Amino acid sequence: MRTILITGSGGSGRTTVAAATALQASRQGTRTLVLTADRTDTLGAILGTPTGATPTEAALHLTTWRPDATEAFRTDLLAFQDRATTALDLLGAARLDGEELTPLPGAEELALLRALRDAATADTYDLLVVDLPPTPQALALLALPEQLRRYLRRLLPAERQAARALRPVLGRLAGVPMPSEWLYETAARWDVELAAVQLAVEDAATTVRLVAEPGPAGTDAVRAAATGLALRGLRTDALVANRVLPDASPDTWLAALAVQQRKALDEWRDEWGRTFDVRELPHLGRDPRGAEDLAALPVPAPGDAPGPVEWPVADRLADDGVLVWHIPLPGAIREELDLVRRGDELVVTAGQFRRIVPLPSALRRCTVDGASLRDGELAVRFAPDPDLWPRGK
Repeated sequence: MRTILITGSGGSGRTTVAAATALQASRQGTRTLVLTADRTDTLGAILGTPTGATPTEAALHLTTWRPDATEAFRTDLLAFQDRATTALDLLGAARLDGEELTPLPGAEELALLRALRDAATADTYDLLVVDLPPTPQALALLALPEQLRRYLRRLLPAERQAARALRPVLGRLAGVPMPSEWLYETAARWDVELAAVQLAVEDAATTVRLVAEPGPAGTDAVRAAATGLALRGLRTDALVANRVLPDASPDTWLAALAVQQRKALDEWRDEWGRTFDVRELPHLGRDPRGAEDLAALPVPAPGDAPGPVEWPVADRLADDGVLVWHIPLPGAIREELDLVRRGDELVVTAGQFRRIVPLPSALRRCTVDGASLRDGELAVRFAPDPDLWPRGK
């Protein structure tokens, strides 16, 4: 299934672009689902059809879904209480009732991830359009499955379950039941669920579309978003310039704004045109509402997903005595880059974004020898560690 994740700067019209993209695809006969995490029904207002907690048919071949974060949060927490009864009783904790539970910040995004997983693993749709929050929040959301799985592996390594035969003995020595079994079972279940979400996000048929209004603020937002998405290994297939004004206007204020937009668009095409499609959507003079307005927006067709993002390792041992790991980071600024080697992982910081990535197997037997940033690509040099590198290599 093809998946298009739509994000961008705040107030740029992301939900409108998501609705227009989904409607266009459905009118071409593509079975399409559009997902949103908004607490208010912005998507329904734009489409002219209310959305809700269950998938709802909005038009022929078009389904909308706005997961109920409150109910999902309540169900998960009550289920956790049931599984953790022994530990909670030992602590003398007072159990929570369903009626007093309200979702914590971020519950909407977590509900969206679960819905994304369910939709991606079902054989019901051909295209999934996901209306994500603004880019910084969207990147944090998309990084969550990978980060949580790493935390689980560190806190509850699967190999420690080999000592499960000792738990009854330890329980008798301590004089209290040991809750380890359910803890590991819960961690294993979470890991499976998180892996399914991570697989959907990182699938070769999943791409991201950036939405921004052309202008200085939009230019800064696009550059930061391109770097953050590349660091996550996500593929961007289009940059949508939204609410573009006509060039000619008798109003001097609007004419000046149009000139500023045109300057930004020229910069976008020069900087990003070789990387992904830059598409203009006209300002309709009003907020788009309903199928007719959405059809007037020439959003990019879903098309085929571009090739996967690659972080290749170049063998330059014969010439320079190093292996070079090439990491594409378009828009990255040298002064905002930081690298830290941590065991078999590399911590990469690019501006406000950070990712901890496992080293390829060959590089784990090397030491970091330096790094450089050129033409939007980070090249990290690794020199073989004589104590770990095979002789003769």
